Amino acid sequence: MANEKIGPEGLVRPQKAYKNLAFLNSPDARTIRVMCEFLEPQARLKRLNIHHTVVFFGSARTLPAPEASERLAKAKTAIEHADGDLDTLQREYILAQHAHNMSRYYEDAAALAERLTKWSLTLPQPEDRFVVCSGGGPGIMEAANRGAKRAGGESIGLNISLPHEQFPNPYQSPELAFEFHYFFIRKFWFVHLSRAIVVFPGGFGTCDEFFELVTLLQTGKAANNRSVILYGTDFWNEVVDFDAMVRWGVISPEDLNLFHLYDDVDSAFTHLKDHLSAHHL
Repeated sequence: MANEKIGPEGLVRPQKAYKNLAFLNSPDARTIRVMCEFLEPQARLKRLNIHHTVVFFGSARTLPAPEASERLAKAKTAIEHADGDLDTLQREYILAQHAHNMSRYYEDAAALAERLTKWSLTLPQPEDRFVVCSGGGPGIMEAANRGAKRAGGESIGLNISLPHEQFPNPYQSPELAFEFHYFFIRKFWFVHLSRAIVVFPGGFGTCDEFFELVTLLQTGKAANNRSVILYGTDFWNEVVDFDAMVRWGVISPEDLNLFHLYDDVDSAFTHLKDHLSAHHL
């Protein structure tokens, strides 16, 4: 209710502004909502003694290997039995093949997050530990949270409200699951506590996150003590021609040192462990 009755004469006390939901959800209160998405995560992370994160980016559409294999088998069976329009079935089979090929990145993301978490849990001081952080949704985000949970550790999910694709995965720690409305505040929390970032194959959102991050590092707006890994050399070299950017003079040759390319969990884990130990312990 807007007002509260007090006293026998039926006098009313106006509602406090910070309890007025109509106002708080109005355009006039946008600044307050932005500040809430900054201050509430800050308070919660501080209370839970989390100071360092390793962030995983990647496609929300990447499937776990068993699910991708089942999808491919069903598509193959449908073609063999001509169960439907052949052109549609062939398109479905090609998509299922792509999903099957991409599923290795789901498994690698889970394995890398698991190894990082297991190693982090051996560090003697809890405030020194590195917590896996993802966007909280499906695909590679789910894989990262899943791997951390498999290792017996906590993990963060920086969820965002979207009309499609994004829904919270069940592997993020409930007390570390956040829900954002504003992309730019969510991006702040991806970067602010990050000590390393691993970018798996992904679409517009993944590329947006990666390029904004390396722009911050390139321009000195974020401390250049973060390690950035692009995981999946074939994918990234086909999707982004970094060498061409150098040839055209839009980036400097030394800008290519802002990130590292890896294709296997062992090498990526060794790089991350060495970097985190040298720069953040």
